[in-house]
Amino acid sequence: MEKKEKDALGQGAQEGREAHLDEHLEQMPAQELPADIPAEVREKLARDLNDKEAAEDLRQDVRDAEKEEAKEAPPAPNKLTKSRLLKLLVKKQYVKLREVTEDMQPADLAELLEELDENNRLVVFRLLKKEVATEVFTYMSDEARDELVDEFSDVELITAIEEMSLDDAADLLEDMPAGVVKRVLEKSSPQTRESLNKLLHYPENSAGSLMTLEYVRLRREMTVKQAFAAIRQQGEQAETLYTCYVVDKNRLLGIVSVRSLLLAELDTPITEIMDENVIAVRVTDDQEFVSREMQRYDFTAMPVLDNEGMFVGIITIDDAIDVLTEESTEDMQKMAAILPDDEATTYFGTSVWTHAKQRIPWLMILMLSATFTGMVTTHYEQAFVALPLLVSFMPMLMGTAGNCGNQVSTQMVRGLALDEIEPADFLKVVYKELRVSMIVGLVLGVANGLRIWLMYGVFGGGQYPNVMDYVVVVSLALFLSIILAKLVGGLLPLGAKKLGFDPAIMANPFLSTIVDCCSLLIYFQIATVVFHSYMS
Repeated sequence: MEKKEKDALGQGAQEGREAHLDEHLEQMPAQELPADIPAEVREKLARDLNDKEAAEDLRQDVRDAEKEEAKEAPPAPNKLTKSRLLKLLVKKQYVKLREVTEDMQPADLAELLEELDENNRLVVFRLLKKEVATEVFTYMSDEARDELVDEFSDVELITAIEEMSLDDAADLLEDMPAGVVKRVLEKSSPQTRESLNKLLHYPENSAGSLMTLEYVRLRREMTVKQAFAAIRQQGEQAETLYTCYVVDKNRLLGIVSVRSLLLAELDTPITEIMDENVIAVRVTDDQEFVSREMQRYDFTAMPVLDNEGMFVGIITIDDAIDVLTEESTEDMQKMAAILPDDEATTYFGTSVWTHAKQRIPWLMILMLSATFTGMVTTHYEQAFVALPLLVSFMPMLMGTAGNCGNQVSTQMVRGLALDEIEPADFLKVVYKELRVSMIVGLVLGVANGLRIWLMYGVFGGGQYPNVMDYVVVVSLALFLSIILAKLVGGLLPLGAKKLGFDPAIMANPFLSTIVDCCSLLIYFQIATVVFHSYMS
């Protein structure tokens, strides 16, 4: 069967399924808005859904979504796509919409909602069950959440905050204007308000700002049977059930895993199976340090103590992964000479102005720092006039040296981030990189010398009688430049760390300028000695 025929059949099948779905929806009567939606929200929903202009826009959105999906592989018959979701709105199948979204994974539904435009996203979100909406809200991007919050009424905002886990709610409030935060705290329940105030009090990027106060608390006098009862009672609000904490007067005595509870007899005292060798962090510890500690010990949750040693909360693995992702993104941006920006989200979700604002400062600094490279080139202008071929080797020399330096600096930044390397290890780094660079420089120098001899000697037609002099100059300069680049690339991040600066800044921006200048100095100094007779 020809490919075009297969495509036509596939498209026909897709259209058949869509036609069947349309026919099925047409036969279903329009449904009323769910009764559990607050009156204020119902009123807004009814106004938006009954607006004729908005209804026509919605139908156009359905047609556009169908065209987009026709270009892709046909979805599974029972998969909720963008067009099918919008069709449920068009046909006023609100209860059906709730049913199909309730069965979806929150992360998948959040991704689907982000494909909708701002108005349709708000309408669908308001139609979701409260529990589903809360889960989906936590998985949405910052940009999408901000757009929803801007349109939320006080009732919707308070409901979302009350239903979210405390650490997620605190993270959301930290990015909100002070007036909104004040309004939320005033209208929240006393318990929620007290917990949020406690979390918002801690410094940004600290363990205290990352932790949650919702965990399973056990008492030392409990048995395994009583512990299970406590888990059932506290579990619905707890962030995690896999690790329980034995507490006495706010002092953390030990940790009990659910695995240990399941394998123990029901009348076994908790004190016999709890692990008293507790590893914890302080509320003031940096969140990246906490995440690295969790990674180091393979923890799914990390206890947090205050400055007096009192047990105040836990940090879960999902938050630790988010921190590591953010820190890695920030390091990559700095290594690429891009300033981190709180307004930046995804690539397409970040405005053109924000992208430009992130890139211009470092590019300006690097552009101006290239003046030093120009000064070196100008100083040896006489060499260019006498031996123009020298210029052709400059890009290769600077590029190779820069690449060698970047290789090492990237490894140093990673090693420092993972605590595999310390600034005190600089002598070990020098010794190791000196040996590595000599091997690399020797191999590349010989290979490049052979290339020059073949290109300008064997196949050069006798145009360059002093080819072997070029071989010596370029190969020796490359050898020494590689050694220098690897040493500088290894020591710059260590020096930055020692001085309290971010090592990632030294990984690329400053390194390139230093290596370019130094490699040119080495190159022209050797050329001046070897080709002295030509420059006289």
